[in-house]
This record gives sequence, C-alpha cells and structure tokens, in this order.
Amino acid sequence: MFAIARFENSDSDFLEELIKAHQLLAACKGYINGRIGRNTDSPQLLALITEWENIGSYRRALSNFEVKMVAVPVLARAIDEPGGYIDPQSE
Repeated sequence: MFAIARFENSDSDFLEELIKAHQLLAACKGYINGRIGRNTDSPQLLALITEWENIGSYRRALSNFEVKMVAVPVLARAIDEPGGYIDPQSE
C-alpha cells in the first residue's frame, strides 16, 4: 500500500519538519520507499509519498512513540483528503 499526504506550505522550517517526519517513518518496520516532492505548478504544495508492505505496517508506524511525538503533528497539517491507497490488482 502507499500513502500520500499533501501540504500547502512554502515555509522552509516546515520542509525541515516534513523531512524529519519522513526519516522517522522510514525507520519503521514495513517501510519500503518514500519521497517528498514539490508541485511543479504550485510550489507551495508539497507531498509526502510513502510505500509500505501492507496497511498494518503503515498503521503500526503511525503508532510508534517517536512518530507520534514528532511526525504525527506534522502529518496532521496535511490537506484533509483520503491518503491511503492499495493496488486494486492485489486485492
């Protein structure tokens, strides 16, 4: 499964917080890959995309103590929209 969180923020401090959040998630069991990107048309839009072995791995990562303390407050600033996806061919 993969997760997409989009943010509307051009503040350089926020980008540093997002990078730290991604690093914490990347250290969790079940993390496969991820990246942060800036929108090509609207540079104030950022996205964090992470790929996980399964939805359980993603949910357990969000329950990790350090992730809860540091990353979740950053992720809570995401644009309010569904962000979890699974490959329909693997269902």
